[in-house]
Amino acid sequence: MEKLREIERAAGVIFRDLGMHVIADDDPPSAATLAVYHAAGRAWVCIDERDEPVAYLLIDLIDAEAYIEQVSVHPKAARQGLGALLLETAASWAHQHELVSLTLTTYRDVPWNRPYYERLGFKIVNDEHLSSELRRLRDEEIAAGLDRWPRVIMRRSINTEPRSLGPDSRSSSDNAVVAIVLIELPGGEGIVRGEDGEIALTHDVTLDWG
Repeated sequence: MEKLREIERAAGVIFRDLGMHVIADDDPPSAATLAVYHAAGRAWVCIDERDEPVAYLLIDLIDAEAYIEQVSVHPKAARQGLGALLLETAASWAHQHELVSLTLTTYRDVPWNRPYYERLGFKIVNDEHLSSELRRLRDEEIAAGLDRWPRVIMRRSINTEPRSLGPDSRSSSDNAVVAIVLIELPGGEGIVRGEDGEIALTHDVTLDWG
């Protein structure tokens, strides 16, 4: 669990460059919180060639939608398409569970937030189209002080066909992630997504979920 918390801390550092020190210093999810997502099968982890976690995503269920509670990529694994891959996995999971869309909250003016999600098919949800639960979520963020910088709620409808991640989704760097293991079940069971699609897990992966 602590390795996932380290990813969150490292991913937050870049917010300092925008003067968003409060966000950079925000505590990552606790080990207990992460354990809840893991036990519910709503936590996915990307690992590198050394079986080290480098990115993760958590999902909550809000109304009939899959809410992206957290998606974080370690800076050392940035620009490899891992965030997009995790979001596509979330979309596939939501479709399998007959959910109608993905939703998330993010910062409107941070380049790697709202503009990034728009490129992946998300659209800003106007206030009049917010469900009561999404309104409650927004109020909780305001109470926590997260609205010091403009935030928006975004939604992406679930499609039956996977979206193309584009030619830039994979890095040719020597440090590129060579296997994406999406851990869903206790005991390290998961799937590997390769260039040919989903294939069986070819080696044992055991993460310390605490």
